[in-house]
Formats: sequence, C-alpha cells, structure tokens
Amino acid sequence: MATLLMAAALVSQAPATPPGQPDLGWMAGYWLSCENGVEVSETWSTRRGGVMMGYGITFGRQAFSWEQTRIETTADAPEILSFISRPRGASSDTAFRLVRGGPGEVVFENPGHDFPQRIIYRRSGDRLTGRIEGMADGRLQSMEWHYAAAPLNRHCPAPSPNR
Repeated sequence: MATLLMAAALVSQAPATPPGQPDLGWMAGYWLSCENGVEVSETWSTRRGGVMMGYGITFGRQAFSWEQTRIETTADAPEILSFISRPRGASSDTAFRLVRGGPGEVVFENPGHDFPQRIIYRRSGDRLTGRIEGMADGRLQSMEWHYAAAPLNRHCPAPSPNR
C-alpha cells in the first residue's frame, strides 16, 4: 500500500510537460467549424500521463467521418512528441513527428506518408486553424479548417430553409 501511495505521489508531482517538449495545452478544448455546409469538430484533452487525447468528427453533405488522435512520445523516439492518427476505417495508426512547436503553433511531419505529410495547428485567441499538406498526385495539396472555441458538443446552426 505504501508503494502504491508513493507511486501516486510521484505521478502527481511529475511535470505536465517534460523539459524540452513544447506545452501544447493551448490546443485543449472543443473546437467547431461550420464552413460550406460541413460541420467539423475537434476535441483535445490537456496532457495527462504524457498523452493528449483527441478526436474529430466531420458531418455534412452526405458524408460522415471520424478520427481518433493523440499526441505523445513513442517507443522509437521517447524524447520527441508525435501526432498519432487513426481515421475511421484505418487498420493501424500513422505517426507524424514534431518538427516545430511552441506557444500558438505546432508542426508534425511524416515524409513517408501518402497524404498528408505535414499537420499544422495554429491558435490565435479563440480561433484554432488546422491544416494538412503534402504531395499528392504529383503536386502540393492542402486542406485547412478554421475552428472557433465552443461549448462541448455544440453543433453548427441548421441551414436556413430559404437557402
């Protein structure tokens, strides 16, 4: 019992962000995009136990998708944070290693992935921009989402019947 209490005390005293790794707490929260008739939400936890958990849901225009994500270190690179993704239907995770991170911006890359090869998040006030980019079909392509901070599980307003 004493060993268990000591372990709990050590975990509670561990820093949320290890030295040399950026504090990405600015990503935590519920983020909502209501652009072009498509609702996209992302939810990120704060870092606990060395991992930030996230998930995204896209709904609209006859499409529905989701993705489980996390930011953590991996066994092959314990000193470097990685963005790890598993979209709906994928049988395995894909890892993107941190190449740059700090207050308000983080960039992850995986040059060997088909698309995307780069994942970027930027925050300005209550706005979060998510961007993916890389080579596909022999040319540079990208997609970008503009989120606003929102209460948990908020949805986009229903389209006006006059549209």
